Amino acid sequence: MNWWQEAITAAKKNDPAVKSGLEVVLTYPGVHALFFHKFSHFLYRHRRFLLARIHSQIWRCLTGIEIHPGAKIAPGVFIDHGMGVVIGETAEIERDVVLFHGVTLGGTGKDTGKRHPTVRQGAFISANVQILGPVEIGEKAKIGAGAVVLKNVPAETTAVGVPAKVVRIKGKKVQHD
Repeated sequence: MNWWQEAITAAKKNDPAVKSGLEVVLTYPGVHALFFHKFSHFLYRHRRFLLARIHSQIWRCLTGIEIHPGAKIAPGVFIDHGMGVVIGETAEIERDVVLFHGVTLGGTGKDTGKRHPTVRQGAFISANVQILGPVEIGEKAKIGAGAVVLKNVPAETTAVGVPAKVVRIKGKKVQHD
């Protein structure tokens, strides 16, 4: 399956409003941002840092989605709506991840080296979630809208709140003191 087919499949799987593949290709800013990130990332990997940043900033202006050229993003990621999404330089996003508008995969300013989150396969990140620092969001984890994540979130859990706390593990409620 090529990149465009995976993008269309991800959009159809995650957005009930999709009417056609052509609609996704022509009108979905998340798809555009991810597609053009591929070129920015290529430039970045080939040490053309300034060109990579200029290219990424052009697409930031056009889509409202800021993806640092150094970020590693697998095919099949879906950014729904997308306005205000920020993905930092050392962020890593695996396949089948869904990100909604206002999500930040950012740093805290305290770390060096790996400074941004890693989001594992199948994670679902709701609107306006802030995930900060070199934390890991586990496979199939769900993060509720408006949460601020500062610690790792295990696989197959749901985390909500400020700061985020796990409230479900494999669909079962977790009791907090």
